[in-house]
Amino acid sequence: MKTRLLLTSLLTMLLFSMQSRSQDVIHQSSCSDPYILHEADSVKQELISKGFVVVREASMEMESEYEMPVIVPLTQGSWYQFVFIGDATSKLYEVRMYDWDEKQVAYVKKQWGDVDGNVISYSYIPEFSEYHMMKPVQVNKKKKNLCGYVMLLKKVK
Repeated sequence: MKTRLLLTSLLTMLLFSMQSRSQDVIHQSSCSDPYILHEADSVKQELISKGFVVVREASMEMESEYEMPVIVPLTQGSWYQFVFIGDATSKLYEVRMYDWDEKQVAYVKKQWGDVDGNVISYSYIPEFSEYHMMKPVQVNKKKKNLCGYVMLLKKVK
């Protein structure tokens, strides 16, 4: 009986310690930047006119120099367009995309001063139906907290 009570007490303490650790999880937050939202609407309208439909889109708070992983399910043979829009004052923008086996399948880099430097857009047709991870990052020497916007569009036949 004492052993059972001791085990129950240990399990209870373990559960409470796990709950206190789970509170340290970073949750993704959205943000609102009128300039980025305007750019997103323009890019979206252009791609919709070319036969794409929006699958997912979100604004997100980002920290300068830190990647923000975005996981998306993709279907084999479908044509996707990925778009990342960063803060217009950032100096560097990069997006890396990995397949389920963590193989890098896309990499795009732009810098401030490039034409549409803060907008990265690229096409991708996956070889397998699986989850992929897109990791956008932007570097800004004046701001630590930045706004970013990601879109996933799919070509309809």
